[in-house]
Amino acid sequence: MTGDTQGNGWAADGRDTGGVGGRAHSGGPPSGSHTAGSGIARRRLGGGILALGGALALTPIPLAGAAARSGPGTGMTDGAADAGAGMESGAHRPTLRRGSAARAGLLREPLDQLVRDAEAYLADSPKHPWYAGAVLLAGRGGTVALHRPIGKAVRYAAYDEKTDTGVEFPAEQQIAMAEDTVFDLASISKLFTSLLAVQQIERGTLELEATVASYLPDFAGGGKQDITVRHLLTHTSGFRSWIPLYEEPTREGKLRMLWAEAPANTPGSAYLYSDLNLISLQLVLEQITGRPLDVLLREEITGPLGMHRTRYNPPASWKPKIAATEDARLPWSGLERGLVWGEVHDENAYGFGGVAGHAGVFSCAWDLAILARTLLNGGVYGRSRILSEDSVDLLFTDFNTAFPGDEHGLGFELYQHWYMGAMATPRSAGHTGFTGTSLVLDPSTDTFLIVLGNSVHPVRSWRSGSAPRVATANQLARAVPVRPERGRTAWFSGMASGAAATLTLPALRLSSARARLECALWWDTEPGSDRLVLEASAGQEWQPVPFTTVGREPGHHRPDPRPHPEGWVSGWSGRVWHRLEADLSAWRGKSVQLRWRYTTDQLYVGRGAYVDSLRVRDGGVMVFDSDRPRDAGRIGAAGWVLSAD
Repeated sequence: MTGDTQGNGWAADGRDTGGVGGRAHSGGPPSGSHTAGSGIARRRLGGGILALGGALALTPIPLAGAAARSGPGTGMTDGAADAGAGMESGAHRPTLRRGSAARAGLLREPLDQLVRDAEAYLADSPKHPWYAGAVLLAGRGGTVALHRPIGKAVRYAAYDEKTDTGVEFPAEQQIAMAEDTVFDLASISKLFTSLLAVQQIERGTLELEATVASYLPDFAGGGKQDITVRHLLTHTSGFRSWIPLYEEPTREGKLRMLWAEAPANTPGSAYLYSDLNLISLQLVLEQITGRPLDVLLREEITGPLGMHRTRYNPPASWKPKIAATEDARLPWSGLERGLVWGEVHDENAYGFGGVAGHAGVFSCAWDLAILARTLLNGGVYGRSRILSEDSVDLLFTDFNTAFPGDEHGLGFELYQHWYMGAMATPRSAGHTGFTGTSLVLDPSTDTFLIVLGNSVHPVRSWRSGSAPRVATANQLARAVPVRPERGRTAWFSGMASGAAATLTLPALRLSSARARLECALWWDTEPGSDRLVLEASAGQEWQPVPFTTVGREPGHHRPDPRPHPEGWVSGWSGRVWHRLEADLSAWRGKSVQLRWRYTTDQLYVGRGAYVDSLRVRDGGVMVFDSDRPRDAGRIGAAGWVLSAD
């Protein structure tokens, strides 16, 4: 099994969904409009491509190079030139080096907290440790500002199901986690298969909208004749999450099972995460290239990029540097294997000899950081290019717009707060692995986070949910500073779950029909669940106040005001400051208080909210201005703090 939370029996919040290998979501993609028979057919315009209304539409999207430039509202420090890389055409494309948080344009304190938060899950959380150990890597631009091993790579010799305890190796036989510890990546392997497929699309040997059966005629069995390559890459094929291919002893028998498998849903009508999609894609790639998947990986990705610790089937000499996984025995495992250490954990990948499209790749944190930097660079690392910028755009482009919540590029998951935490944006891409691994890339801030844990050591039932991934992602997001719109500080809501923070102005008596509130506003919250509400009270109940905002949008010198008639904002605002105006004429002749109320649910959060430059004009008279010390001292803050970043 290679899926992760939201699959393999666990929901995003840790609830048991009763599944085996799939995610408890439904939905389907738009009809395709991108054909790659002669390479990437639609060229990038203004920095990006979006899938909208069932077709790929060209629209300006800020990429890492643009977003990372120094300046107000970008989150970059003036001295962080090294961080401003990214996918912008012609931009400097860095290679990795170790450096300080300041060099990366990050704040040191949240990175320190990131490590402390991760270490907390080495203890019972709540009943058992989430992992025996982990390697954490975080960076921005070309700087790796954090690379920290915690816990043990090898701790348990076995699992005792009668007492629900791990049987530990003697202390002298346990192996501490190290920076270069190699992990079974589980479903992160799917990204490599996807990248190999996009390479072939770019070269014109594979068509995104072609049917899989046009490459593999036997695949059409069971009613699968309409499944396309895009369906496989976006998990909209209709395949069930998982079937026990390993029960067939021969490769031919496994393929017969796959050929006979009937879709659970009409292709294109539902989103259902499935290992079978990437197993099928592997077979297509091997058919059109004449090379096995492990050779393709070495020759097309890991070799050119210098990822020397990334491969299928690591040799025995690597074993002391590999994190152990599970004591694999019936009934919790499909196979009786004992302690799995140095071999692939996933049963189906094991049945395929360790080389499979959905699982089987082993790697270390630094190698994955090279991959992350390559993609944030637009497909190039050093002198090696593995994808064009247009192809990389497709990895960060949502093809599943018909199914909000299941955003998906070609192989990459997008905008998933359940493991990306506050790093989640509409262009944030990543993936998880059932063994406890995850990778997140945020082009808007040019940041990357790798969390490699051995969370099925000693047994898969000891952990659920993605709490360490969310906690670490929240801290890396917090480490990207948001500079005040003006002055030295702005009011910051914080990033706590289950919060109800208020920022209240003193009572003001308004006499003009032209009274209005003005301020600068910055927000990024979990869409829909977490809100920032503007409210007013004339001594009675608080009620929402409608307002408009104007942000600095790329390519628009004077964007149109955006109305918020219900008096609140939620979701992604583009990591830029917005100017806000609210009509207060309804309170003419009254004494009124205004406040911002920031609320979050118990699960996930975004980067939070900032308010700056608060002013209330009563006609031609400025009755309140937060830049005046006397007025600033009259603001009541509950849960909000003044912050320089």
